[in-house]
Amino acid sequence: MRYDHLLSDELQRIHTANTYKTETAFSTPQAGEVTVNGRKVVMMASNNYLGMSNHPAVKKAAIEAIREYGYGMASVRFLCGTQTIHLDLEKRISKFVGTEDTILFSSAFAANNAFFPSLLNEKLGSETYKDVIYTDGLNHASIIDGMRLCKSETTDKKIYRNNDLAHLEQLLEADKNAEYRFRIIASDGVFSMEGSLAHVDQLVALADKYNAILFIDDCHAIGVVGKSGRGTPERFGVLKKVDVLTGTLGKAIGGALGGYVSGSRTMIEYMRQKARPYTFSNSLPPTVVMASIAAFDLLSKDRSIVTRLHENTAYFRKEIAALGFTILAGDHPIVPVMLGDASVAQEMSKALLKAGVYVKGLWFPVVPKGEARLRVQISAALSRKNIDHALNAFEAVGKKMKVLK
Repeated sequence: MRYDHLLSDELQRIHTANTYKTETAFSTPQAGEVTVNGRKVVMMASNNYLGMSNHPAVKKAAIEAIREYGYGMASVRFLCGTQTIHLDLEKRISKFVGTEDTILFSSAFAANNAFFPSLLNEKLGSETYKDVIYTDGLNHASIIDGMRLCKSETTDKKIYRNNDLAHLEQLLEADKNAEYRFRIIASDGVFSMEGSLAHVDQLVALADKYNAILFIDDCHAIGVVGKSGRGTPERFGVLKKVDVLTGTLGKAIGGALGGYVSGSRTMIEYMRQKARPYTFSNSLPPTVVMASIAAFDLLSKDRSIVTRLHENTAYFRKEIAALGFTILAGDHPIVPVMLGDASVAQEMSKALLKAGVYVKGLWFPVVPKGEARLRVQISAALSRKNIDHALNAFEAVGKKMKVLK
């Protein structure tokens, strides 16, 4: 192919920099155990936090959706791509997260890409305007890309240090007399490389104080954080007080695909008119919609799934630290096991797979240089036996590689 030589040069640079990521295929459903090359291994790299990607009720709903509503929509929402189940799912999400309305997207990445330019690139009756976004330094790539789609001449973008709300307030205070039209504070609810939570209650207070819109990406929190899995607003006691929530159906909620933006009725109706990824992308297929409805039904009726996830997380965090591994503090199911060196993370990931544990390493540029790690992700689908097997494997491999004394 023409210009392949340029791609080959870049691939060589990537290999040399130890940033190359390989894919390990498995031949079974996503679950607490999967089969890789004919061997069962414990899955500890998945966003399947609640085990719903292979839950009988979720699978049954997806199968029934094919029979009753067909395979795909073959259209965008505003033409002929809206079935009653799409409206039902939007209402259920709104009720669950405590907002007035919700709009569905093909992914949370698309939702975040949609929100910022849809709101900030329109004049809204004013010939001249200026907006500003205050963004956490560790925000997800989808937020960063959504901000990049905003016109630089009309949108200021200011980065505050991760979870440093004193720094954020300094920026807000410095701009308090500026004539900005929209002020937006944007943060992940859970920072996916760290497993740490944003201080959403304090962000709500700052948004109120400085008349800003608070935007929270709760993708790693929905179904996961809070006693009933309603995310970081529940955890910090500010349900119904976050202006804009985005989330995914592709992690805890069934694990397939799909995302959403939730907020006021006016905001969501405006997004239906202006959000290009909504207007020009096919509707979510009935299988995903019905399976997601089933997942939210499970969450609403049975808190024991979330409780089991929290118990599994607390147990693994306690025991992995007792073995002598360095982990980042917290209580989220994302448990970064810090190793420092990229080559160590790569080799340990391979060794653990041979020992029956599927876990992936992260290194620069995904995380800062010198902060390579294994990102363990705990699930409600894991049995205590699975977790103990993983802990034994970590201990054996850690000692063999001299990561542990």
